[in-house]
Amino acid sequence: MLNLHASTPPHWFAKVSANLEELLLDHAHCEKKAAGVAMNLLFSYVDVPDLARELPEIVREELDHFEQVFDKIKARGYPWRKLKPSRYGERLYQLIRKEEPGKGIDRMIVAGLIEARSCERFGILRDQLQDRELAEFFGSLYESEARHHGTYLRLACHLAPREEVRERLEKLAQQEAEIMVDGEDLVRMHS
Repeated sequence: MLNLHASTPPHWFAKVSANLEELLLDHAHCEKKAAGVAMNLLFSYVDVPDLARELPEIVREELDHFEQVFDKIKARGYPWRKLKPSRYGERLYQLIRKEEPGKGIDRMIVAGLIEARSCERFGILRDQLQDRELAEFFGSLYESEARHHGTYLRLACHLAPREEVRERLEKLAQQEAEIMVDGEDLVRMHS
């Protein structure tokens, strides 16, 4: 369903569960970035009616998620601050082709893969966190991340034939898995 070629290794959960403050801060920044990605795609492909219709819904939902996470941070008394992002997204965006229509296809697929990885990790947090309030919160976001994943892949098919999208998805999903397995030492949603 999620088109991921590798599962998150167990050490990721051990790292993030030991530092929920940093995980929440990073998650808020990720939701903010996800809203920005959808908005940028809307501006780039406003002439494609299905994209122009569906991307604003993703923007609204991502901003709503940002506000929810921000409220959790404040309710727990954690100070709001910038964090150094992981290189996961940067490394994925480097894989995007430079010329259209390949660029648009890749941008949609990369956005979909990031949503898929978030979905997978929300499932891990939902099922394994001892902090039941946060476990339920992450679980409540699981379905929307899965839906966003599917929406981005479906929207990519408005830019190219389904088979071309499927072939490119396979290639990018394999590269995403390699990036994810490399990991980073940071406590991040995508480290």
